[in-house]
Amino acid sequence: MSTEQHFKQNFIGGRWVDSKGGKEHQVINPATEEPASTIVLGTAADVDDAVAAAKEAYKSWSQTTREERLDILNRIVEEYKKRGADLAKSMAAEMGAPVSFAATAQVGAGIGGFLGTIAALKDFSFSEQHGANKVVYEPIGVVGMITPWNWPLNQIALKVAPALAAGNTMVLKPSEECPGNATIFAEILEAAGVPPGVFNLVQGDGPTVGNAIAAHPGIEMVSFTGSTRAGILVAKAAADTVKRVHQELGGKSPNIVLPDADLEAVLPPTVQGVLVNTGQSCIAPTRILVHKDRESEAVGVIKAMFDGTQVGDPMTEGAHIGPVVNKAQFDKIQGLIQSAIDEGAKLETGGTGLPSNVNRGFYVKPTVFSGVTPNMRIAKEEIFGPVATVMAYDDLDQAVEIANDTEYGLSAVVSGDPAKAAEVAPKLRAGMVAVNAWGPGPGAPFGGYKASGNGREGGLFGLKDFMEVKAISGIPA
Repeated sequence: MSTEQHFKQNFIGGRWVDSKGGKEHQVINPATEEPASTIVLGTAADVDDAVAAAKEAYKSWSQTTREERLDILNRIVEEYKKRGADLAKSMAAEMGAPVSFAATAQVGAGIGGFLGTIAALKDFSFSEQHGANKVVYEPIGVVGMITPWNWPLNQIALKVAPALAAGNTMVLKPSEECPGNATIFAEILEAAGVPPGVFNLVQGDGPTVGNAIAAHPGIEMVSFTGSTRAGILVAKAAADTVKRVHQELGGKSPNIVLPDADLEAVLPPTVQGVLVNTGQSCIAPTRILVHKDRESEAVGVIKAMFDGTQVGDPMTEGAHIGPVVNKAQFDKIQGLIQSAIDEGAKLETGGTGLPSNVNRGFYVKPTVFSGVTPNMRIAKEEIFGPVATVMAYDDLDQAVEIANDTEYGLSAVVSGDPAKAAEVAPKLRAGMVAVNAWGPGPGAPFGGYKASGNGREGGLFGLKDFMEVKAISGIPA
């Protein structure tokens, strides 16, 4: 069967099956505002079937050796590489990532998740001796996974790879805004020979399938990536069954530019994170904090970057950025831009409305504000679009205070001399701090403090988060 036919099905117990009572849902292309694909939104009955298949498969998969799991993971990477172009086109059509960017960064992020897990599994100690006690790491059981649309393959890989490596079985619900890549991903796992029932895919929305996964008594862990608002609902639904809740949620990342930084050198690689993926990254460092004496100089560098950023058709090759994912996101971003104007921030470039080169689609003008203060809406709420806010500080203590003045704590950036940045990093209440880069290095544990979630993904820490810890006492060392 072709991918097109599989779009309207779920992958349960190693077979492509029709939903039990699901309804068709059109995915809208954010560049054309016309349908890109059609899926069937699943039901709680579909989740029941997927959990039953996963529980059955767990009996044997949990007993596999390290070598057997490594073999499967490596085969997945080989099959994944064959489908790179299909994955890129699917993401370009459904969530607007330009096809050149999707084929490199988006597809590459998924491979990176698997390679990081493979490296961690090769050296992982499944048992450790702690004094008279033996401590062993074991699979948790059936893991429910709910993933977002913005970096879809990255988030799928950062959950599926460690779950497989740990010996768990799983049920995945991808975002209904960008479901096609998950269907192709299921085909990849099928081609790689993942045993039936180890990986199950149920398409659907949050209130129905997401809630059924979070609340299901047969699921021992739920791993969720998305908004803090939705994450709270997942945690509440999961509470009655006392399952492990593993979350990567929203962010409002600061970029502290050190007073003596070489702005021409350090701003482009860090501010780029506000433009990459059209600003739709939970770690986008949108709050750019600069010393008050250098605000106009910093604005000049940032404005030039944003003015030089082209906006255009995601299906066309090139280095431009695409639209944001849907009308709701577009309207939210337009509202935040207008709020900053109304509250007295200075609009340096961009603003509301469509860019001049397009007449439809959910395209946002690359926008820069200066004179932003911590009490403004745009300084508090996650934007999720190509909008940078420049904020002035008097001294570094105040910069750290402003940086930490947020309910979120996912990521932070320090731009400038790495030795001086090393003194600032421990003061920042964030799960990740990047120096002169907008995101963490490969293999770094990914996750945040405060309302940005709990638990970590990627590499060794991601693998451990998908395992149980058992203490065995009273046996020979």
